[in-house]
Amino acid sequence: MSDILLISADQGLREDVSRMLADAGHRLSAFERFEAGARSLAEHGHDAAVVSMDWPERETGKRIRALRRSASDTPLLILCPPEHVDLAAQTLRHGADDYQMLPLDPFELRARLARAIEKRELDSRVAFFQDQLSKRSELKRVEARSPAMRLAISRVLRVAPMRSTVLIIGESGVGKELVARSIHFNSPRRDKSFIALNCAAIPGNLIETELFGHEKGSFTGAHARVRGKFEIADHGTLFLDEIGEMDPSTQAKLLRVLEQREFMRVGGSQDISVDVRVIAATNANLERLVAERLFRRDLYYRLKVVTISVPPLRERREDIPQLVHTFLEELSRENAVPRKSITAEAIASLQDYPWPGNVRELKNILESVLVSGTGDVIDVPDLPSPLHSTAAEPRPMEFRPGTTLDEMERELILRTLEHTGGNRTHSAALLGIGVRTLQRKIQTYGIEIAPRRRRSRRRDTTVD
Repeated sequence: MSDILLISADQGLREDVSRMLADAGHRLSAFERFEAGARSLAEHGHDAAVVSMDWPERETGKRIRALRRSASDTPLLILCPPEHVDLAAQTLRHGADDYQMLPLDPFELRARLARAIEKRELDSRVAFFQDQLSKRSELKRVEARSPAMRLAISRVLRVAPMRSTVLIIGESGVGKELVARSIHFNSPRRDKSFIALNCAAIPGNLIETELFGHEKGSFTGAHARVRGKFEIADHGTLFLDEIGEMDPSTQAKLLRVLEQREFMRVGGSQDISVDVRVIAATNANLERLVAERLFRRDLYYRLKVVTISVPPLRERREDIPQLVHTFLEELSRENAVPRKSITAEAIASLQDYPWPGNVRELKNILESVLVSGTGDVIDVPDLPSPLHSTAAEPRPMEFRPGTTLDEMERELILRTLEHTGGNRTHSAALLGIGVRTLQRKIQTYGIEIAPRRRRSRRRDTTVD
């Protein structure tokens, strides 16, 4: 059922159109005065508008443009009296979607309205898919060579086809939203909406409205009915970032939606059923928040049906070269600047840095260097000063309880290769093993490292 706006000074015409559209199952909001109808169109967002040409010929363009300003994408059907037949086609040039001559044929009216509404929905879907396709290009950043990230990706691919709720945990800046998008685009919901909401960026008194929407007049300033993120994401995926920042009262209502798949708008009186997959993410320790009674225990267990841990960048240094090349390609395109190469020494410095800000920090640094640098090659001196000192300083070995012998051996080999700049003969000698044995272990562990080479005047150490 569509909500149709009708504007006509002719009471008989209003009654006729009301009857024709009611028979087709539409809901009608009829106005006699043009100004009142245009105001309703701006405030309520009707699905289509049917407007009778009850104005002087010279005002046709002005009136239609006024309606377009009220709602730029609402289908607009103009009813033209026989005496204005010469103006009928001009209404299209002024911004109307279609016109129909009076007297009305009910079948033609319903058909033209249905066609206009269907076209608007198709245009909306096309715009949505274009937006989503542009975001899919980001998914290549999820590709990884590090065992930790490969494990996370394999878990993503396993849970993507399911409808289970997913909890993504990881430090700030590791790419939790990118993982959530990857789950969505590898799921049966890939052609539906992916809606993201940062719970930490919205005040506690507004997040309920953001999630569930509100009815007109439900609070001061609520001039129109507004759909919330759950309605917009129906049949798709809703990503709730920084879920640990959600206030307790909203947590209770979120739990109800997860369990019963229905909710009520703020100020509403009817339950709305939705089919939404929820993916939540946090950089906080939710178990500690539960113990401190700052997060609902029942919601925590409802969210962590499937948990995916995204490792920090310092634990996946093998992924840095690929990330660097991907970011340089994307950033040069976004900022309309030439694509720059980067030296192996600069890559090595980036791999040695501890990255407290993770992937987000890496991208921001590369954008700054790409935009502000003057040369066509990025070298160590072009990087921020904190990254200069790390090139010559070996980072400490870090082994946690539970680390396997294979993992320790892999890390030792990787560090030795970094120290020797990728020289396998030298590395084998330091490790006390043969070169062939080292080569076999490198292949077994999937180790890849950019060799450090001496700089030359011809810059032959750059990597495209």
